[in-house]
Amino acid sequence: MELQEKVPVPIFTEVDKDVFLREIYPERRPAVLRGVCLGACLEKWTVEYLGRKGGDREVKIHVSTVPQMDFLHKNFVYKTLPFKEFVKRASEKKHTDFFLCEDESYYLRSLGEDVRKEPADLSKQFPDLAEDFHIPQFFEPVQFFSSVFRISSCGLQLWTHYDVMDNLLAQAKRYECVLEPGDLLFIPALWFHNTLALQFGVGVNVFWRHLPAASYDRKDPYGNKDPAAATRALQALERALHTLDELPADYRDFYGRRMIQRIQKRTYCDNVSSTTTQDATLPSS
Repeated sequence: MELQEKVPVPIFTEVDKDVFLREIYPERRPAVLRGVCLGACLEKWTVEYLGRKGGDREVKIHVSTVPQMDFLHKNFVYKTLPFKEFVKRASEKKHTDFFLCEDESYYLRSLGEDVRKEPADLSKQFPDLAEDFHIPQFFEPVQFFSSVFRISSCGLQLWTHYDVMDNLLAQAKRYECVLEPGDLLFIPALWFHNTLALQFGVGVNVFWRHLPAASYDRKDPYGNKDPAAATRALQALERALHTLDELPADYRDFYGRRMIQRIQKRTYCDNVSSTTTQDATLPSS
């Protein structure tokens, strides 16, 4: 198998809103933003501080016997722990108290109060910690969708996925970067990506709407469902494929290729593409 070419993610310093909107955002490619003011979280968010602020509030977490969590095969279980106990365990490599095994891995992805309706919001789920974190104002307030608090064990790797906020072209290369404390990684919508925690990791994801609000599923608190028009198109494609099943194999092949050509002709955009980003995070926000 041909090895993937690794492409470094460009690093930008001294980025303000004007620079972001003028030089970075229009390119629709990943970028590391270094030196952006994020508040006191960089100094304050230690294991002890987080445990003290989070206290006994119960949180739902992912627990796995291996550090590579796989959403497709569900190689993890959901458990509930007091926040301070979760932070303690997530910062350990070996556990005296555990669910599955002494070296199990932990992952927290914060949820809204009503998990089926409300997106995650750091200021609502963890208001004391939200005071330490400054959300960069790179987008209009009306575009804000969610701020997701994440904590992971050392070595934890999440499954590869894409987000519909902020076409799929398979490349032989991938973009890769290591985030230092205080770094931001801009991930445009539709770019496949995953993360690997090199150390005990604490981070916040801020999502905002790149498309008009009406383009998204209003009942999606996670912000990961395809835009409504894309969902309808995929459903129509599935119905068309079922119709082709009525034909012999050679006819299905012929008309399937014609469909592919028409789709490419109507939808392919020369200057917009998506690829894969793998970003490894250190303990930072």
